[in-house]
Amino acid sequence: MTETEFGGPVGVFGMMIGLPAVIYGLFIFCNDPLVGCPDWQALPDLSKHTFYSTQAVLVELLWFGFLMILWGVLPGRWINGVKLPSGERLAYKMNGFVSGIVAAASLALGHWYGMFDLVWIHDHYLELATASILISTIMSTYLYISARSKFSIPSKYLAKPGSTGIALYDFFMGHELNPRVGDLDLKQFCELRPGLIGWAVINASCALKEYRAFGHVSNAMWLVNIFQLIYVIDALWFEPAILTTMDITTDGFGFMLAFGDLAWVPFTYSLQARYLASFNKGSDLPFHVVLWIIAVKAVGMAIFRGANGQKNRFRTNPNDPSVAHLKTLPTERGTQLLISGWWGIARHINYFGDWVMAWSWCLPCGFTHIIPYFYAIYFAGLLIHREMRDEHNCKQKYGKDWDKYCKIVPYRIVPFLY
Repeated sequence: MTETEFGGPVGVFGMMIGLPAVIYGLFIFCNDPLVGCPDWQALPDLSKHTFYSTQAVLVELLWFGFLMILWGVLPGRWINGVKLPSGERLAYKMNGFVSGIVAAASLALGHWYGMFDLVWIHDHYLELATASILISTIMSTYLYISARSKFSIPSKYLAKPGSTGIALYDFFMGHELNPRVGDLDLKQFCELRPGLIGWAVINASCALKEYRAFGHVSNAMWLVNIFQLIYVIDALWFEPAILTTMDITTDGFGFMLAFGDLAWVPFTYSLQARYLASFNKGSDLPFHVVLWIIAVKAVGMAIFRGANGQKNRFRTNPNDPSVAHLKTLPTERGTQLLISGWWGIARHINYFGDWVMAWSWCLPCGFTHIIPYFYAIYFAGLLIHREMRDEHNCKQKYGKDWDKYCKIVPYRIVPFLY
């Protein structure tokens, strides 16, 4: 029997319909300051919204192309990824951080000198979301057809989760592991460039919208922009760490990752900034509340970055002085599992830090409406599912050694609770 996830073909079909619907729903039901958020009083009047424009598609394509040019022309280190099932280690160009800086500077200068108005992004949010959904769908279709048409492509270059033989499911999961255009790895590029940097740009557009409407940027908007910008900068600065993640090493590049990278991340993660631009009316939070929210962010960031940094250093160089003292569990595969440090607290402690940070992004929105907390609620489910995938894969990979590890480190994500 073929092993599948997400409820198999029926489940992934529902996700391909439902996830774009969530993006639209978060906008439509939480967009009008006069009726509240969410507006459950009546069915929404869809005629007052513009869902598609060719201009938005061209803007998205221009943004994608601009970042590809930056990848090509800006300097960067070439780093080998982990050993793939084929036995190879692919090389990846690491210039995400400098690309982000150049992209941000270019947009800031263009806005300052009147070449374009960044508030346009906020005002055409729904059209840009549709453009991203279309582009990710077209890209996924091309990648699937391309992978299937390569009759001579060895199975070692295919992604196991997306090689079930069930067309719809493989399209969603991604058939090819590392599709490339020359030396450009499309999966790695999309993971950290157009959507991730674009998310920060959307947030900045929302802050400008608030400034234009109320004459200043509220401290709540500053918190959301700064916290989420720190997250983006952290991902770009520590770009090599992505090479050890399941997205790169295991999952194919199909609709799941293409849609997630290009549409879901920028247009659901920017929900708090868009909410504040529409509903906050420029109001500032009390100083003690600001300090409390900053403390939540700091704790989450310390756990998240500390755990991921420790894992990445150990995987790349176990003799590094910062990790050489950690206790490990030898496995029959000849590898070692960390059982002290951050990874002795919980088996997926980095997910806990990530979730704590999620709350710091939502709390600046106050407690008037639940919609701004969509991210923290959804993210909890996502992390639990991701943890279950990790556990399943690790059980298959390490066998009895994983059982030993689970006894030594009994907690999955939240210490003493889960």
